[in-house]
Amino acid sequence: MKEDFFKHQAQTTPHPLAMEVSHATGSYIYDTNQTPYLDFVAGVSACPLGHNHPKINQAITSQLNKYLHVMVYGEYIQKPAVDLTRLLAKHLPETLQKTYLTNSGTEAIEGALKLARRATGRSEIISAKKAYHGNTMGALSVMGYEERKKAFRPLLPDVKFIEFNNEADLKHITTKTACVILETIQGGAGFIEPKNNYLKKVRERCNDTGALLILDEIQPGIGRTGKLFGFEHYNCIPDILVTGKGLGGGLPIGAFTASTEVMDLLMDNPKLGHITTFGGHPLIAASALATLKEITESNLISQTIEKEKLFKNRLKHSLIKEIRGKGLMLALILPTADIANTLVLESQHKGLILFWLLFEPRAVRITPPLTISKDEIIKGCSIICNILDKIATKENN
Repeated sequence: MKEDFFKHQAQTTPHPLAMEVSHATGSYIYDTNQTPYLDFVAGVSACPLGHNHPKINQAITSQLNKYLHVMVYGEYIQKPAVDLTRLLAKHLPETLQKTYLTNSGTEAIEGALKLARRATGRSEIISAKKAYHGNTMGALSVMGYEERKKAFRPLLPDVKFIEFNNEADLKHITTKTACVILETIQGGAGFIEPKNNYLKKVRERCNDTGALLILDEIQPGIGRTGKLFGFEHYNCIPDILVTGKGLGGGLPIGAFTASTEVMDLLMDNPKLGHITTFGGHPLIAASALATLKEITESNLISQTIEKEKLFKNRLKHSLIKEIRGKGLMLALILPTADIANTLVLESQHKGLILFWLLFEPRAVRITPPLTISKDEIIKGCSIICNILDKIATKENN
């Protein structure tokens, strides 16, 4: 299987981890030798209820026996999608009541950018340096990392960049600006939180200039930060909210949400302002609905803050310079990229799955399932600290 993986399946890096997966359940992934690996990554924040969750499986199986794809998005009334969008509206502010379901987070970003331009009649888009919003051409255009973009230029015109948390840069938001797009917590940059009411100040500047504010919650959303949505921490409600990853419970999904007035602009002038064949797929919507219900009806969100404290208490080490992020969206900042690489690779040999971040080479991701137990957290942290002890000893000799 490994030979065919490299021969027939397109790769994204020269050296993928290449674990051969047999099955997964709870907080563990098993390889084809039946070796268990404690999962501190959760499919890069995409599996908030862990693996093989019974309520998700039941929802998928139930829908599977009814129907799968029947018509392109938005034409037929399909209960899983209606129930999902209604539940999202229930848990969102009154200004965010209508949701467009897509196939992925990056498609939701594309739809949000289009909607902002349609709503304002303006073309300028402002994003943040070191931002990551996906890899399709529009999302790539608002990525704030030239090294990843230059091979694919020309990209969208009229895109400008400001520095996240730099209030002086807010003057670049003007009456020419269609939208400002920001991650609520910058992911690829190293889990950078907004400081000093930064998002509130962006919100106020957008209000003053008539620009729309898009918040990308593809990663911090769906309970990961200790609130259902990350923006709830920061006294800032966006005009357009983008979600994905964890919303699907392990299946591919994206969504962008706005007011009814704004979202309805995609219906006319032109008609079919955004169309998708498989967005809102009933099987995926059923999985997302089960996921959202479980997260909002259980105590998982409140437990997330307690689990964050446990991680921070157990990951005190001289080589860990900082732990960034909130809830179960955490990043260890290590002294060098080499130490980060050694920790990720050696952890897999010890039965623990860690992963990198896109633009901060010293960072190691910790984004486990929200369902992870305290004993599993302690076990994984012990593995991390033991590896770091060995690295420190080697460096001191």
